[in-house]
Amino acid sequence: MADPTTAPVPSDHIMGVYARAPLAFERGEGSRLYTADGEAYLDCMAGIAVTALGHSHPKLVQAVKDQADKLWHTSNIFRIPNQEKLATLLTDNTFADVAFFTNSGTEAIECAIKTARKYHWAKGQPERIDIIGFEGSFHGRTLAAVNASGNASYLEGFGPPMPGFVHLPYGDHEALKAAIGPTTAAILIEPVQGEGGARSLPVSCLRGLRELCDEHGILLIYDEIQCGLGRTGKLFAYEWADGAGDPDIMAVAKALGGGFPVGACLATAEAAKGMTPGSHGSTYGGNPLAMAVGVASVEELVKPELLDHVREVAGYFSQQLSGLKDRYPDVVVDIRGKGLLIGVKLGTPNREFMQHARDNHLLIAGGGDNCVRLLPPLTLSLDEAREAIGLMEKACEAAQAKAAKDKVGAA
Repeated sequence: MADPTTAPVPSDHIMGVYARAPLAFERGEGSRLYTADGEAYLDCMAGIAVTALGHSHPKLVQAVKDQADKLWHTSNIFRIPNQEKLATLLTDNTFADVAFFTNSGTEAIECAIKTARKYHWAKGQPERIDIIGFEGSFHGRTLAAVNASGNASYLEGFGPPMPGFVHLPYGDHEALKAAIGPTTAAILIEPVQGEGGARSLPVSCLRGLRELCDEHGILLIYDEIQCGLGRTGKLFAYEWADGAGDPDIMAVAKALGGGFPVGACLATAEAAKGMTPGSHGSTYGGNPLAMAVGVASVEELVKPELLDHVREVAGYFSQQLSGLKDRYPDVVVDIRGKGLLIGVKLGTPNREFMQHARDNHLLIAGGGDNCVRLLPPLTLSLDEAREAIGLMEKACEAAQAKAAKDKVGAA
């Protein structure tokens, strides 16, 4: 019998909710991942926009080591100094006055929804519970988060839709105005969609949403779990509206811990006034180990030189991907997104294209509307970006060749 401490876990012992690629990685460094036999892959997924500072960033590694030697966990019954430090870092650099720390993005969304509803309850309007969302959105996997998301397939088999969630066509301003009523609590939207197809909300819409919420006395919630913390070239995507599109509440995660599970719900003092002792909580959220990593991560992500670098590399990708679109019009249909949240809409099946990329040792993510996403570390160098474009071109060539072969076979 195999030693259970060393034997690999058979795949049939893991719940079958993932369509996994046949790859396993042993270590990572910077923008590369390595298999056990030393095969290197250029990582333009970053764990789905998580390892924003690259793999094994020395400052984050040291933060884990230092804190692990001191204290992992206490309880939110007590003060946690690095929680206070991280909250200050985030509020000093955003619209927010307060933060609640979670273990994930979906938990941050849960807190955002509860905060919005409790705000109206505290004002004597308990009927205001409706959260308006949009088709193609993705906000997480808990029941409230999938009800808030604009993808009915995520609800299949999990019972009837929850009351209090409204979904509208993306970009339909007249439908949005008509949907706001006496039971509306908030609008929930991603300034740049991730899984839904990397659609970027125009700056004029960010400003328009703010005006609409002010007009009707409702709250504006941004989901910047994927597009926040430097990914668009500003610390947060809402900043592109230059102060005219600030939210009342915002959910963040992913890059916040650089790979360590950390999320946060940020809010103005006004929006959070209903969140009093006992109204919400978390066992692990904001624990000392997570907060040490979060502080180290945010201290790097707020650096102006990093954000300048993101904009430079993003500009290069935009130019070069447009060139691929011109050269392979049957493969590359459209280029979307903002900054280093890049969507490539394809004319061939995106899962096949991802395999072509993996065959060339390039890792990219899937996405809705038959897109693939490039979500590289924000520290990706220009040389690595050039390498990524070269590998994308090889994937385009492979996709084009397969399409031609399939056409001949069909004839």
